[in-house]
Amino acid sequence: MIKVVNISKQFNGGPTVLDNISTTFESGKTNLIIGQSGSGKTVLIKSLVGLHKVDKGEIFFDDDCFSALKEDDKKTIRQKVGMIFQGGALFDSLTVGQNVRFPLDIFTNYTKSEKDDIVNETLKRVNLTNALNLYPSEISGGMVKRTSIARAIVNKPKYLFCDEPNSGLDPRTSIVIDNLIHEITEEYNITTVINTHDMNSVFEIGDNVVFIHQGKIWWEGDGKTILHSGNKELNDFVFASNIAKLAKQNMKDNE
Repeated sequence: MIKVVNISKQFNGGPTVLDNISTTFESGKTNLIIGQSGSGKTVLIKSLVGLHKVDKGEIFFDDDCFSALKEDDKKTIRQKVGMIFQGGALFDSLTVGQNVRFPLDIFTNYTKSEKDDIVNETLKRVNLTNALNLYPSEISGGMVKRTSIARAIVNKPKYLFCDEPNSGLDPRTSIVIDNLIHEITEEYNITTVINTHDMNSVFEIGDNVVFIHQGKIWWEGDGKTILHSGNKELNDFVFASNIAKLAKQNMKDNE
């Protein structure tokens, strides 16, 4: 569980980007953050992982107040965090297996044989066993995302952060990635937080959805009730997102 209590953030005395935000991201559930560009959702997720220091408020990882911990104790929590980056962020010079193995080399003292077993097990979990010795340039966009997921979960993290995991993927592959993240979240009881613009993800795997508007939490619920929220700003965002997505897909279909 990650609990956010009354956090606020400004940059260099400018406008308030996060304004007194409080929410709870529960374990074993996919927690989605949505909102327009500039709404503050990216700043929120970066604050959760410690890339931004909040001006006010507290962030708890289970019972630990992250913002009050000493740096060594923060490192302990960070070792329990997995990250899935928007573009995959794989090392081009490493194979799929070596990319997945990387966190094990950095954070563990396992033997080579133990690491090999863990990598193979993890690649099997994301259906990538045949890609072990391939390089990122030799695999599809969906396989890059699955490799990124494998690398993020190879250490069996307690907390998983995903930044636009479906960015650049076709609708069918996006569904595969959504389902994989959702399954892994439930299977390992991970606290998963996803920053996304993809409304299909919201509808399909949105166990808990937080809508950020002008730096504040404007609405919170689940993907099944979002269309019945009665919240004007949320309805405008959902409608605009779907129209834009349909227009983009139509352009692709007509190429």
